[in-house]
Amino acid sequence: MVTERAGRLPVWLQGLLVVVCASVAVAGQASPIEPFALATVESQHDLVSPAHRVLLSPVREVNHEIRADSMIRPTVNGFARLLRINDDSSRREARDYYLTQLSQRNAQILFQCSGRGCGRSNVWANQIFGQATLYGNDEDQDYVAAAYRAADGMIQLVLVYTVTRGNQREYAWVEQLAVAPDTTLPGFNDGAPRMQGPVVVPWAGGVTYQFQWSADTRRQLQEWADQTGSRVVLVSYSALGSTETLESALARARKAADSMTSLLVKSGIAREQLTTLVVGPVIAMADPERQGNRIELLVVRQP
Repeated sequence: MVTERAGRLPVWLQGLLVVVCASVAVAGQASPIEPFALATVESQHDLVSPAHRVLLSPVREVNHEIRADSMIRPTVNGFARLLRINDDSSRREARDYYLTQLSQRNAQILFQCSGRGCGRSNVWANQIFGQATLYGNDEDQDYVAAAYRAADGMIQLVLVYTVTRGNQREYAWVEQLAVAPDTTLPGFNDGAPRMQGPVVVPWAGGVTYQFQWSADTRRQLQEWADQTGSRVVLVSYSALGSTETLESALARARKAADSMTSLLVKSGIAREQLTTLVVGPVIAMADPERQGNRIELLVVRQP
């Protein structure tokens, strides 16, 4: 255990298309964030505390006491990981990975800092996290605190600290914590999300279609769709072949959408809940996870 030292679309669909183009994803993913792939997990610790210290401002030490302009002590239940980042990667890549994962969960950033703006690395390492391994150069550190609401309704608090040591080895400390339901987190809007997803489902085929998604993903979509007033928006994409016309690519995307629609209806989602957008290859996404032939499913809760 870690101690405290450690045609013409309807207006609403036009707005939705803007959201899709902006690559916005919302809360609802209950699974913990997986460790950064280009790193080794050196240790993992359960972290259970009735008053865990979380800093939401730069840290300083005055007369051997920790001082910060904004600090909370929520009841938490979760874990912390110490990661050694591979030599062929960097702590900035690790930080970007966690920020991307948080964005996909529609997390809200409560506080972030970098370099000397965070305070002294020695204080973060030894006084806050209780991990001497994290002591590095003051100018080579980053910290972010964020929160999001998971599919089970619990608020998840995520803390990510990265640092470069004097020997140039780089580390990350990641805490993933469920907080008590009555906890107030400064800067966190506790409203329930109206949009959930996207669920990205790659597809293949021509006459018949195969969809690559797990039973857990299907179950999650069904839970979202079961919420009162929910609409399921199906956005169908296709890759443009080197000798293919735009019309052909759009037609393939339409057929894939029709096949997915039939599958969703058979799974228990009412046909009147479904709305389809066929965009084929005409919207490009920078996210490598959102490329090629795929269907993206979003659930919108009507007011």
